[in-house]
Amino acid sequence: MHGRGKSDGPVVPAKPPNNATVVAAEVVEERGPAKGNAVSETRPGRRAGLSVCSELGRVRQVARKDKDARFTALLHHVTVERLEEAYRAIRPDAAPGVDGVTWRAYGQDLEANLRDLHARVHRGAYRARPSRRSYIPKADGRLRPLGVASLEDKIVQRALVAVLEAIYEQDFLGFSYGFRPGRSPHQALDSLAVGIKRRKVNWVLDADIRDYFTSLDHSWLEKFLEHRIADRRVLHLIQKWLRSGIVEDGQWSETDQGTPQGASVSTLLANVYLHYVFDLWIDHWRGRHARGEVIVVRYCDDFVVGFQHRGDAERFWAALRERFAKFGLGLHAEKSWLIEFGRFAAQSREARGLGKPETFEFLGFTHISAKSRAGWFKLQRVTSKKRMRAKLREVKTGLMRRRHLPIAEQGQWLRSVVRGHSAYYAVPDNSQAITAFRNGVTRHWRRALSRRGQRGRVNWTRMRRIADHWLPIPRILHPWPDVRFDARTQGKSPVR
Repeated sequence: MHGRGKSDGPVVPAKPPNNATVVAAEVVEERGPAKGNAVSETRPGRRAGLSVCSELGRVRQVARKDKDARFTALLHHVTVERLEEAYRAIRPDAAPGVDGVTWRAYGQDLEANLRDLHARVHRGAYRARPSRRSYIPKADGRLRPLGVASLEDKIVQRALVAVLEAIYEQDFLGFSYGFRPGRSPHQALDSLAVGIKRRKVNWVLDADIRDYFTSLDHSWLEKFLEHRIADRRVLHLIQKWLRSGIVEDGQWSETDQGTPQGASVSTLLANVYLHYVFDLWIDHWRGRHARGEVIVVRYCDDFVVGFQHRGDAERFWAALRERFAKFGLGLHAEKSWLIEFGRFAAQSREARGLGKPETFEFLGFTHISAKSRAGWFKLQRVTSKKRMRAKLREVKTGLMRRRHLPIAEQGQWLRSVVRGHSAYYAVPDNSQAITAFRNGVTRHWRRALSRRGQRGRVNWTRMRRIADHWLPIPRILHPWPDVRFDARTQGKSPVR
């Protein structure tokens, strides 16, 4: 979480908001933040950009010092070198866009291709291509639409994002974690856990924005961008991507709102939109209207707000719906609710003759008001059952495609699946769930092996030997949230 108008420091803001430190981001279709994300700058003042260095250091410095500066000269930072860094940040096996150009094919004459691309971008001859629509399954069984950009669009978008991050990383508040360089889901989870444990949190609003990426209003987004960007060439580039349309089943359709989920520029634009619509607003609201403490953690369009008083929570929820409606957004009715939760929730509900506190889900974990062996409050986090079922369905499907491969090749693939699952979910108090996932993988593997030959079913004695050879034994990999949070913030957090 983050303090008002600052960009580094601790991460669990309460009514006087805290500051935040920086953490690592997940970027769709990319290896991670490209090198050279360090920043350069323009002259300070209302018309920044009169004298611009070749690097981005001054851009960051000016953006940090002058919150009213508008940057008039940014496109020249999109150099051939930065385009190459963006190209190398894209996954080599990323799906091609409508042009069918792959990462490897483009790289066969990389220098000439990038110089030609650079020239087209700077003389205004670059044309954005429509995104190719594809779908991936969600944990609830529905399909999430993705927009797969062409390779050159990915390169230019990633290069421009590296430039714009120099500005917006100075503006974004510390409780915003999603898809930002140096930030990760686990830092958001740590921040939330510490806030619930150390702050006066008795009520939690768990909210999800309905169809967020497809609901962004282009006119509002352009107004928000113009608060900081006065380089018309950059704004025109973004407009090209927003209006390039979607191709699905060979048919082009116009996009008059939203931004394709999966595009490199989309996550930055989504954060800019919510920075102005939600982050700045809630930071002001809790300072002016809340009677008790308020904590906030947002990961892109998924956020949790904790309150000391129920009255604050109810007033905020009503104000939030009104605020979102003004900007074309709405809360997902089935995924947004207010629950009694926190250190005193169990005791309070028991006194009123009610059952155990309800749970909520955030970033793949179900959060539970539990008790330690000594009887103290403990925030327990376990793998979301929906997420686990969805992942096991993926494993089953993957095994069907690989059913005729040697056991060694299947084992290597399943080892990477189990290892990747544990890398995210192996948090304290979640041993049973990560063990259950490994057992589920073993059951699916046994069924797949039993169906592929004449020898009949594989017995459990043999299956356990195979699983023990290939599948990692589950163990906790993450520290306790407050330990990692304190190490990251170095004791500077007011939540102490």
